[in-house]
Amino acid sequence: MIVAHPDLEHSRINRRLAEELVLRGSVTVHRLYEAYPDEKIDIASEQALLLAHDRIVLQFPFFWYSSPSLLKKWMDEVFEFGWAHGPGGVKLNGKELIIAISSGGSPSMYQAGGFHNYSYGELLRPFQQTANLTGMIYRSPFVIGRIREVSDEQLEKYAAEYADYVEGEKALSGTTSA
Repeated sequence: MIVAHPDLEHSRINRRLAEELVLRGSVTVHRLYEAYPDEKIDIASEQALLLAHDRIVLQFPFFWYSSPSLLKKWMDEVFEFGWAHGPGGVKLNGKELIIAISSGGSPSMYQAGGFHNYSYGELLRPFQQTANLTGMIYRSPFVIGRIREVSDEQLEKYAAEYADYVEGEKALSGTTSA
C-alpha cells in the first residue's frame, strides 16, 4: 500500500487507515512522503516493491480532484515506458489497483448537479485509465467522505472495512462515507 499524504502524522483518517493495516501485519505500508522528503524517487527500488506484490493500493487525500503532487511524480517516474506500458511494458499486468481516498465533501456533492458536478468515480478516471494502460485490474475505490464529521466509532468501522478490502477478505459493497 502506497500512502501519499504530505502530513500523515496530523491526518486523523489516513493515519488511522494505514495504522490498521500495520497492526494486522499482512500488508506492506509504504509512506511516500517519509521515504522521499526530498522527492528524489528511487525508481528501481519502487519498481521492485511493486513487482513483489499482487495488489497495489494508492491511499491519499483527494486534493483538487487528484492526488498529492508526490504521488503524481511517483507514478510519472515509476510507471515508466517500457516497464509499465508500451513495448515490453508488462510488469504490472494482472496486478490489482485500488484507490483509497478521503474527502471533505459529502457524496451528494460528488454527483451530477452536485457542488462538484462529477462523481468520485468520474473524477478518478485517470487512475482507472492508468490501470487499463498498464494491464492492471481496477477495483472499486474506497472512499471516506465528510471526513470532519466522522466519529471515532465510525472511523474504527471504516478502518476495519478498509483493511478487509485491501487484504481481499471482502468485496466492497459501495462507497464508504459518513
